Amino acid sequence: MKLSVQLAPHNRRGLLLNNPVMTASGTVEYGTEYAQVVDINRLGAIICKGTTLTPRRGNPQPRLAETPSGLLNSVGLQNIGIDALINEKAPIWATWLVPVIVNIAGERVEDYAQLARRLEGVAGVSGIEVNISCPNLARGGMEFGQSPQMAAEVTAAVKANTTLPVIVKLTPNVTDITQIAHAVAEAGADAISLINTVSGMAIDIAKRKPFLGGISGGLSGPAIKPIAVYMVHQVSGAVEVPIIGCGGISCTNDALEFIMAGATAVQVGTANLVSPNAPVEVLEGMERFLEREGVEDIAQLIGAAKAP
Repeated sequence: MKLSVQLAPHNRRGLLLNNPVMTASGTVEYGTEYAQVVDINRLGAIICKGTTLTPRRGNPQPRLAETPSGLLNSVGLQNIGIDALINEKAPIWATWLVPVIVNIAGERVEDYAQLARRLEGVAGVSGIEVNISCPNLARGGMEFGQSPQMAAEVTAAVKANTTLPVIVKLTPNVTDITQIAHAVAEAGADAISLINTVSGMAIDIAKRKPFLGGISGGLSGPAIKPIAVYMVHQVSGAVEVPIIGCGGISCTNDALEFIMAGATAVQVGTANLVSPNAPVEVLEGMERFLEREGVEDIAQLIGAAKAP
């Protein structure tokens, strides 16, 4: 059976994955510790945590709050910065068989352009995921992803500064996600990742104040899966670039829902915090499903649930 998928068919470099199962940004750090407990070469790709021009300390504690069927996070993009990533992490990635995609975030359009320039030609980096959807930043992040014009401007700036495949990660916190998707596709995005977390909040009733140190946060986990599947369904019919589905995937059936809704690949995120081996288990279940159903190529399932 064939599980390989191409995420950047219009990019001269391409981004061919051995299978459609990826890790979502922020859930396996830089993959280096994760590689000590999971056979990462079984996966389609690793996406590292959001990276900025300079190191960030992130938001104040507490940063996580469990909710029914979900998790609120307000990490605030704590990261080591682009210099340390290039000098310390990329050399390790260059020894791996699995491709690594760097998630980037900024407060200005020029931040994204600079990050793209810095990553150009770095061994161990196979692509860029542009984060214009993080709800945990005071400036930038989701602001760019809520305007078609700004989303397109960031995408164009990144594309102008790299030959790497560019994936743009969208926020669900908009009125019409298809408008944003169309804008970034027109601006040159090689693929679109959706969705990022849904804005939310929790109150500590004993202290009578917000539970999270950053006040609000992003809701992830099974609670948002129906929203994510629907948005993948919407966007896959509106653009001609591959879609990467994410949001609440914790088992093979979840992943197959996204693929049948129109996703070419999927990202496993919050489930990694429960079971680090979740992405491998999703992949193995996918293999069993294809064999049981007599499906020779995963491509046969992409968009299978869409109306003719």
